[in-house]
Amino acid sequence: MASAADEDLAASKTDGFKVGEKKTVEEYAKLDQNDESLNRWKASLGITNSPALPVDPKDTRRCVIQSLALEVAGRPDITIDLSVPGALQSLKSKPFSIKEGSKFRMKATFKVQHDVLSGLKYIQVVKRKGIRVSKDEEMLGSYAPNTQEKPIHEKKFAEDEAPSGLIARGHYEAVSRFADDDDNDHLRFEWSFDITKDWK
Repeated sequence: MASAADEDLAASKTDGFKVGEKKTVEEYAKLDQNDESLNRWKASLGITNSPALPVDPKDTRRCVIQSLALEVAGRPDITIDLSVPGALQSLKSKPFSIKEGSKFRMKATFKVQHDVLSGLKYIQVVKRKGIRVSKDEEMLGSYAPNTQEKPIHEKKFAEDEAPSGLIARGHYEAVSRFADDDDNDHLRFEWSFDITKDWK
């Protein structure tokens, strides 16, 4: 039986949608090579003739989230390098501040290895004093493994606005996950932030 936290972070389902048949990058590259629209779709995924990046065969991860950043116009980005030991743990124990009413967006950099990643999405649940105040889900897309021509993928999320007012100020806790169409977790983490009257 799934826990309440798992149910909170469940991706939405579209009635009648079925995940397509899995294919390797090589199979996609050879698929209908004379079909111009299919070739444009393959190029949008990043399926090109550029040589693949070398991958450690012992590293079975398909998607490696390398960094997360908070972008606010006119302020330096707050970037968390996830390759640094303890980076994920510090996200929960060292909350960052967001000024009430400010507009911001998140950005993720990641690499895809071994095979095409289908339907990467970001799901986030925010709670205040143990009560869920929001659940957001953003489709990030499908990606081919990174190549020497494109060694990293970067995705900027939709802009968001921090709540404002005396009642909105305070400490918030969140749980987030990156998952794909097959509901595989590529990263799950807890983090926290404070909504403040002014930037700190």
